[in-house]
Amino acid sequence: MELNDARTQHTHPHLPPPRAPFHLPTWASAPRPEAAPGIYRQHHTPHDPKAAEQAKTPAGPLLLRAALNLLVAFFLYRYVVEAEVFLIQAVGLGTQLTSALANPIALLLGVVAAVLEIWVFGRMGRWREVGRRFLLPVLSHTVTEVPTTPEAVPVVDVWAELRPAGEAVRRLDGEPVGDVDYVRLHQAWRTVGTDPVAWQEFAQQLAARGAAACAHPSEQRDLPGGRAARHDLLVRQVRLGTAQDVPKNPVTHRNAGFALDPRVLGTSLLAVGPAGTGKTASLARPVAEALCLQALAGAACAVVVGAADADLGPDDWYDVVIAPGDPAAPYGLDLYGAVPHSDEAAARLADALLPDELAPRAESARAAMQQVVGPYRAAYGGYPGVRALRALLAGDEEGWAELGERLRKSGRWAEFEADLQQRERAHGRADDPGALLADRLALLDRPALAAGFSGGPDAKPAFAMRALEHPLRVRVKLPERSHPEAARILSRLLLGQFTQAAADRRDRELFAGLVLDDATAAVDAQAVRGVQRLRGANAGVVLLLRTLSDLPEALRAPLFGAVGNRMAFPGIAPWDGRLFSEAWGTHLVRETAVTHVPDTSGGTVRRAGRLVRKALSGTTAQTESVTTRDVERHRWSPSDLAHALPSGHAVISLTSVTGEQVPPLLVDLRH
Repeated sequence: MELNDARTQHTHPHLPPPRAPFHLPTWASAPRPEAAPGIYRQHHTPHDPKAAEQAKTPAGPLLLRAALNLLVAFFLYRYVVEAEVFLIQAVGLGTQLTSALANPIALLLGVVAAVLEIWVFGRMGRWREVGRRFLLPVLSHTVTEVPTTPEAVPVVDVWAELRPAGEAVRRLDGEPVGDVDYVRLHQAWRTVGTDPVAWQEFAQQLAARGAAACAHPSEQRDLPGGRAARHDLLVRQVRLGTAQDVPKNPVTHRNAGFALDPRVLGTSLLAVGPAGTGKTASLARPVAEALCLQALAGAACAVVVGAADADLGPDDWYDVVIAPGDPAAPYGLDLYGAVPHSDEAAARLADALLPDELAPRAESARAAMQQVVGPYRAAYGGYPGVRALRALLAGDEEGWAELGERLRKSGRWAEFEADLQQRERAHGRADDPGALLADRLALLDRPALAAGFSGGPDAKPAFAMRALEHPLRVRVKLPERSHPEAARILSRLLLGQFTQAAADRRDRELFAGLVLDDATAAVDAQAVRGVQRLRGANAGVVLLLRTLSDLPEALRAPLFGAVGNRMAFPGIAPWDGRLFSEAWGTHLVRETAVTHVPDTSGGTVRRAGRLVRKALSGTTAQTESVTTRDVERHRWSPSDLAHALPSGHAVISLTSVTGEQVPPLLVDLRH
């Protein structure tokens, strides 16, 4: 089965050239050995320590040593044979013999001598390694070079796992099936389990729709417009580059493909690098592409947040596109995330509204927001829109009067009386947090943004973060140019809502991933604590920063501790490199020191000779001493990270959700 799918039609300038037609049996049966985190497993050759040690010896010196040992062994054997003949004749045992080989005793002694010489000179000449490296490949190529007939190609039943579903599976044998279809159908089959009703429904869908059965609600079976990265959906990996063959990299990763997957992204990733170093093109877009493909396969849900002009894939990749400030955008954003508890939703919104410099007033602001949102929801049966919330926080008399009247009619006045009275007493005071929140809400209460947040009859359908239990693909385009401060508020709100919703999911079968293209304004103390909770929730975030200096100093170390994967791009500042260097720690390095001192040894004759040599050549005789010791050195120093990283590369350390760690790797992101 071959599939000429949409991946061969590339329009993006960074996309690779068209690939060969997709052949499902070849792809499904490709070797994928178990490997350490970060290694692209498809067609990977595991590291062989013995072969690597042998490969260190160049071929020339190895062959020369083997030839010299063979030559010495040959001449020595001749002398041994002649000595045997002489001794046998001397004792009268071989007087009538013309050849030593005809005598059984001489033959036995010759065999023993040959075995001893092969053992001694073979070890010194490393004949076994020569045979393994040079003779065996030639013999193997000669023996196996037989024309392959179509009958000799093994037949792989790629649908063996689905065969119990019945005759409907046979339809798949004659249809073009892509990797998304293959993974989606197997994912659906595993979900069916032993439920007979679900089993029957799966078989009916398979019989009616074939490879399109159990499709994503969008009915897409691949990403429109092609793929920019190389993916292996069978193990849910996306290949980003190649780990370099340098001493700083672990030997198990050298020259291996570098890839990310949910078991690594589940510990979250922090990437730091100045603008123009390829963070979006080399990291954010491939990860967003991988999450969207996995969502089509029914294995993930993706939320991708970035500026409207950020290259994070076309809108056709996504099911929900939210673009505040764009009248053509079909969806708005639920500022409360459809959280069932009003206090929780109010606290999250208050945290998002306050910038870092107002963090000391966060507690009073949360209380003020809760004193408004809770009573409003009890009175009206829903959360307030931006304009209504702003008016109540500012102390609008008509709004408060109507709110009180509705609470009395509903019989819930006593429940919220204390909150309403406390909020009323705070109105008009200089330190009223409600006035501060109202001023911050004014940044969202703009005509261009109102349709996305107002909550009124003209509002757009709102996306709520509570929908992360479904394989959705969401793209949020922040208005960074037209409304930069509103964009910062929304980025904080989205990160906070995601960490909260992902950790509170009942069904965690789907991997929930958030890609935040510029997380400078989104990281606060609440977000750091939320990221830490994601490790056990089958979820993770990818945070991109231009520099750590944009964050408050008190948040930098906690953020490094909250994420399991840390990535440094070329051109970072030395003070940023210091944090990476401290997080990656030190390791033992064998250091060799060579010292030269004047030679003062010997008696009068040697000293006189040295004086004559100095007079004739002008150089002083010296002795050389070599000292070797193990010392601790930084894996990557701040100076190396700031000045030695080549363009198109990055250094990244990994931690999987099971605790496996990979020290920092130098990765070429261009291959």
